[in-house]
Amino acid sequence: MYLSQMNKEQLVCFKNETQALYDDFKAQGLCLNMARGNPCKEQLELSVDMLNVFDDGDFVSENGIDVRNYGLLDGIPEAKRLFSDMIGVDTEEVIIFGNSSLNAMYWSVQTAYNKGILGSKPWSMYDKVKFLCPVPGYDRHFKVTEFFGIEMINIPMTPTGPDMDMIEKLVSEDETIKGIWCVPQYSNPDGISYSDETVKRFANLHPAAKDFRIFWDNAYCIHHLTDNPSYILNILDEAKKSGNEDMVYIFGSTSKVTFPGAGVAVMGASKKNVEELKKYLGLSIIGYDKMNQLRHVKFFGTYENMCEHMKKHKDIVAPKFKLVCDTLEKEIAPLGIGSWTNPEGGYFVSFNALNGCAKRIVQLCAEAGVTLTGAGATFPYGIDPDDRNIRLAPTYPSLEDLAKAAELFVICVKLVSAEKILSEMK
Repeated sequence: MYLSQMNKEQLVCFKNETQALYDDFKAQGLCLNMARGNPCKEQLELSVDMLNVFDDGDFVSENGIDVRNYGLLDGIPEAKRLFSDMIGVDTEEVIIFGNSSLNAMYWSVQTAYNKGILGSKPWSMYDKVKFLCPVPGYDRHFKVTEFFGIEMINIPMTPTGPDMDMIEKLVSEDETIKGIWCVPQYSNPDGISYSDETVKRFANLHPAAKDFRIFWDNAYCIHHLTDNPSYILNILDEAKKSGNEDMVYIFGSTSKVTFPGAGVAVMGASKKNVEELKKYLGLSIIGYDKMNQLRHVKFFGTYENMCEHMKKHKDIVAPKFKLVCDTLEKEIAPLGIGSWTNPEGGYFVSFNALNGCAKRIVQLCAEAGVTLTGAGATFPYGIDPDDRNIRLAPTYPSLEDLAKAAELFVICVKLVSAEKILSEMK
């Protein structure tokens, strides 16, 4: 029976039983963290052999450059080839950064803010600058734009990607809208992959602002959870067909492929964008860690080998996603007190509680020893207007710990839902 169908006496009984279960959990003194999408130790161990690739004493790139020395601002050629294959651009359309794609995104916004884009005036010279933000979305995207004082506009997500009708209307009418954040494959946190139609509509946007940019954060492009993964269209290829190739910035990294603290980040864009961005980048750095770039190339060899490597990740994390979704299906679905995604890739399960319940659920979990991403984090300014979305990150805990965390989570969902429904009864 759905909780909403219970009478007051049934609900009070249900709430009291659930409260007792919660109190038992709280007494266990758990200390589990599911706040971020961190790889677990077993995933990190998959790349440890990378640390030995220089045992042969060969530190020379294929172009004859010793990677221990200065030079090559935009990356060694073999790294550009490997990572351009990963994000789907030509080697002339890529810049290899350091270990963080977030840093590359921040720097791209900062450059537009201070210097402008392809001859446009700097964003800082406008009275107001706006970004479109598909929600729920990636909290760190929102923190970057908030830092620069950029106004954020919520764009609802649909099963095929962001609401394109709303996006097309807004960007065509308002020249103060300068960008949009996108996680196009296995979106953070919903796990949605943009449909072909959505990608084509992005590529054919006609923004009022000539310096409008699509920040295409393809963080999970090879992070599949099934043997038959879905793939999205190549945004830059589609944009070229309509003469819009300058509108797209693409980002990716190996942060969750090898080592989050020592991966390789990459940015793809049109040749015109790349040439301008390299001029500004060269003022602040002579070159990123070329040893790490070559280390990755020596370890993987080819993009195909990288994809094979990711199948090992899938074998580790897919059972964790199944555990969480099976628990929700068993414990929450029969009560009608929540909905969630069952993603085919990425790093998160997106859970929607009854309206007004997310903060309370997260609070109760924390008090019983399980730390979740803060309620509201998946929305600009940390404000979920319905207080319902909770991002679950199953990858880091062991299966045993995850089972405990999932059990506690559903208990908290049940308890808070019962509290809410009882409070609304006359």
